[in-house]
Amino acid sequence: MKKKQLYLALLAVVAIVCLLVFRNSGRQMAVSYQQNEGTIFGTIYHAKYLYDQDLKAEIEAELQKVDASLSMFNPQSTISRINRGEEDEVDEMLSEVLQLSFAVNKATDGAFDPTVAPLVNAWGFGFKNGQIPDNRQVDSLLSLVGLSHIQLKDGKLIKDNPLSILDFSAIAKGYGVDRAADVLQSKGIKSFMVEIGGEVVTEGLNEKGEAWRIGINKPDDDSTSTNMELQDIISLSGKAIATSGNYRNYYISEGRKIAHTINPQTGYPAQSDILSSSVMAPTCAEADAFATAFMVLGLDRAKQILQNQPQLEAYFIYTNEEGEYQIWCTEGFEALIHKEQL
Repeated sequence: MKKKQLYLALLAVVAIVCLLVFRNSGRQMAVSYQQNEGTIFGTIYHAKYLYDQDLKAEIEAELQKVDASLSMFNPQSTISRINRGEEDEVDEMLSEVLQLSFAVNKATDGAFDPTVAPLVNAWGFGFKNGQIPDNRQVDSLLSLVGLSHIQLKDGKLIKDNPLSILDFSAIAKGYGVDRAADVLQSKGIKSFMVEIGGEVVTEGLNEKGEAWRIGINKPDDDSTSTNMELQDIISLSGKAIATSGNYRNYYISEGRKIAHTINPQTGYPAQSDILSSSVMAPTCAEADAFATAFMVLGLDRAKQILQNQPQLEAYFIYTNEEGEYQIWCTEGFEALIHKEQL
């Protein structure tokens, strides 16, 4: 009798082990790379991640929170209401982005400055479209520019001039990518890629078990982005990358190309030898902000800034004195470039 009971007990243990193995194998088979895409911030986002559930609703909910905080094109966003003087309290997202803006502004000697918004609008690249400003208008608007006019105190944004406004377009996409990545990481996801309008965060490996491959576009004047060619491809994991360039966002006025990156110190469109600025950083918001600043600063000054920012890697496509396209990049960035032919 005892032998029979022991035998039955062993059978029960074996059955339980088999059931657990079956369930675990089923879960492993259910885990695959999910793919989501949609529209946000006036562009398209993509997300790919290794998980057993589709998280599109949660990703988009987080991106909508970013839009509700930082978008100048959303009249009910926190920053829009602050710009109109209707309130001064900042939310968590706006506080984080503003503090990062202060840090990058200081690191780049003012080349990154969200208070350049009045000039961005005046040149026709913001939420208002006007005629090209004359010298007197530019000088007048420059008096509103400078983060020294802005303070963040006790959860409130204080402006020393009520006419000063802020535009976070040069950092919001990168920040949105970071927040979407936070959603995935909160689920314990170890392999993912999130991209919004060319700004990217990566972690872990792709479907092939390799680091994620990210392309860097050649600068050209195809404003429709229908004929994009790649200059290089890099392998990326555990890092973010953002690219800024004047070669697509521009317009022609009286035979002149007016580019969208405005120099906060002169009030005029940046006249830089850099055509495309790609920056790799721990966060996409940081990469986004520095990429914009380097477009303003130009190659030589950007190199100097990079010496004091060891967390950054950079890749610049620029024109030399003969007008020829050239490439300069940091050693860390070069190590990630695929050498095979594109």
